[in-house]
Amino acid sequence: MGTRVSYPVEVKMKAIEMRLAKVPVKEVMEELNIRNKTQLKTWMRWYRNGEIHRL
Repeated sequence: MGTRVSYPVEVKMKAIEMRLAKVPVKEVMEELNIRNKTQLKTWMRWYRNGEIHRL
């Protein structure tokens, strides 16, 4: 099992903004050094559901 990575809120918001601008998931992950695409999906779900406090 890999080590847990905690991303700063700034990185999470930047990733969400990039996805909203239709930037491909792979490109977002490479640019922001995000390891897991599932993580990105979770942040997007929280954002869409208005659960910004969870970021």
